[in-house]
Order: sequence, then C-alpha cells, then structure tokens
Amino acid sequence: MPSSHRKVAVVGISLADCGRVETATPYALHAQAARRALADSGLDRSVVDGFASAGLGTLAPVEVAEYLGLKPTWVDSTSVGGSTWEVMAAHAADAIAAGRANAVLLVYGSTARSDIKAGRRTSNLSFGARGPLQFEVPYGHSLVAKYAMAARRHMHAYGTTLEQLAEVAVQARANAAANPDAMFRDPITVDEVLSGPMIADPFTKLHCCIRSDGGCAVLLAAEEYVPDTAKEPVWILGTGEHVSHSAMSEWDDFTVSPAAVSGRLAFERAGVRPADIDLAEIYDAFTYMTLVTLEDLGFCAKGEGGAYVEKGRTGLTGELPVNTDGGGLSACHPGMRGLFLLVEAVRQLRGEAGERQVRKAGGRLPELAVASGTGGWFCSSGTVVLGRG
Repeated sequence: MPSSHRKVAVVGISLADCGRVETATPYALHAQAARRALADSGLDRSVVDGFASAGLGTLAPVEVAEYLGLKPTWVDSTSVGGSTWEVMAAHAADAIAAGRANAVLLVYGSTARSDIKAGRRTSNLSFGARGPLQFEVPYGHSLVAKYAMAARRHMHAYGTTLEQLAEVAVQARANAAANPDAMFRDPITVDEVLSGPMIADPFTKLHCCIRSDGGCAVLLAAEEYVPDTAKEPVWILGTGEHVSHSAMSEWDDFTVSPAAVSGRLAFERAGVRPADIDLAEIYDAFTYMTLVTLEDLGFCAKGEGGAYVEKGRTGLTGELPVNTDGGGLSACHPGMRGLFLLVEAVRQLRGEAGERQVRKAGGRLPELAVASGTGGWFCSSGTVVLGRG
C-alpha cells in the first residue's frame, strides 16, 4: 500500500522482566518483550514485516530476528547509543508512511547487571581507542568523565549548583516510588546525593544511573491496522534526529546537547510547541542530561535548567512531569535505555500507569508526550513527539 501520507501509531508496548534477572539470557529477554508487545497490540505476528534491533549479536538485527522466528523485509540496526531507539522509531515511521513496511517491531534486551555480577564482563570505562577516540583515551578520559566535564562547564557558565543537579536524582526517585517495577524506590535527599562516594567530579554515585537487567519492545503499525488492535493508538506526530560530535574537542559548546536540534525538528514536524507537551521522558544516564535536555527541548531558557528542576516541577503532579517511571536513575538502566522512554510515554498517554499516572486539570489524561534519547557522550539525539486520539 504505497503512500507517503499513512499515519503511524504505536499499537503495542511491553516490558520484559527488569531489575535483577539472573536466569535469563539477552535473547530470552528480547523474545519475552516481543511476545508481550504483540499480545498487547492484539495483532498476529504475521503482520510484522519490519524489525529493528541493536546491541546484540554479530549481525544485529539478523541474529535476533532469527531467534524470534521473524523474516522481515525491512530492517534497521542503527546504533547511536541511548538515542538508538528514538532514531529507529523515526526511521520505522518514515518507512511505514512510505509503504515500505506495514508493522515494525523494535526490541531490546540486556543482562548487563547479571553479566557483571557473574564476571562475564566488566564495566565500560570507554568505548574503545580507535578512530578519533585514540586522541582522548591515553589521558584517562573515561565515559563518565566526559559527562562530568560537561556538567562542570554548565556550572561555570550559568551558576548551576550541585544541589540543583542532585534535585534531579531526588525527583526521579520520588517518581520511582510510585512505580512497582522500579528497581529503587526508597526516598533519597539532596544531602544523601551530595555525600555519596565520588565517581567523577561533580558526580557522586546517585548522580549516575543504576545498572540493571531488562528489556522492552514497541510495535509500530500503519493506520489501517489500528481498528484491529486491542488498545487505543498513540500516534507518532513528529520526529527529529541529530549527531554533533565524536571527539570532545569537536563539540562546540558543552552546555548544548544535540537535543537542541532533534527537539526543534520533532516539534516543528508535529506542529506543536514545548508548552503544549504534558510530560517528557528524557534519557538520564546522569543528572546533568536531564537538566540540559530540558533546556535544549525548549522547556526553559538556556542556563535556567538548574532553577527549573527545583521545587518539584518535574514530579508526577508538577508543571512538567519528567521520567515518570523513575528513569535510568532509579527505575532501570540495562544499557541503551531509549526504548524504555517510548514505552513509558505510551503507557502514560493510554492511562495505564497506575499510581504514577499523570493527570491534567479535571483528571483528564495527558494528550501529548515527548521522548528524547541521548547517545554516546551527548554525541547523538533522537526525539519523538507522541499524541493520543
């Protein structure tokens, strides 16, 4: 059905088992998430003719598709870190709109935590020492240090405080308290964040994402499949993607993330403004990522992110609920977390979030959400605007 005007909806979402999953393989988590997403959609697996996956196997997504028993005619293995899934969703939506695919399944699964506990792998201090990275690795510039250096630059330029950065972690944990699937739910305070063990100045342990196992899946389909689905559709309204640098020396401004471009494109293509958005799901491997992405998506002016995150603005009943499941700082972070952002955004728009459900005035469900993923060390960004009804 060739058409460049077909609307595209998210028709199925799911989480695989998350948190501490010591008896499953990454392939098993992919399969579990895929089965659950299809069941959520009410569609038969035979409609799936597109598949997107990254991060597993030598020939991703070929190996994962084979494991799932799929033989897709459209595939994507784009890998740009945490923003992979927003970028993949954008590519899938374009393919469906153009008639190149009808239903595309995006799946992710990882046993990152269990693998480390069992000694099957070690932590990632860097992404390697090839290409442009060879000029930074000899100086001990680890992955977390790159984020920390960017945070320090924002503090220097705009007076952002350690307490303001810590407030991001505190609010994420408060949101997680209402999420039964979150890995950490006990409240934390700003003082507890600040007094924790130092990881990379200014980040203490609670400024950094947790490490978990887990997986999830999202099924996108063309509008003609919507009448046969089990749930109300959530529509893809607009998307944007952008890459800015690989070497830190090529990053023009440490206080501006690539979301400044991907967000603008997504909002323009969706025909909405940041002020119209009811909730935001933002990649938060570190507290600074949330703060600077809020600025770059246009929810506050550049340099005002620190003040914005104070006073509960990003809580479930705040001005702009952010990372309503607790995010990577408290809920789960099994690696490339971007797909979890889409799952939570859809869950909120459907009204399926239980105790953490966001409500508008009069108890109405939210109508618009944005999911914005960041990859590498602010190297890439993908932003998706989603709408209900």
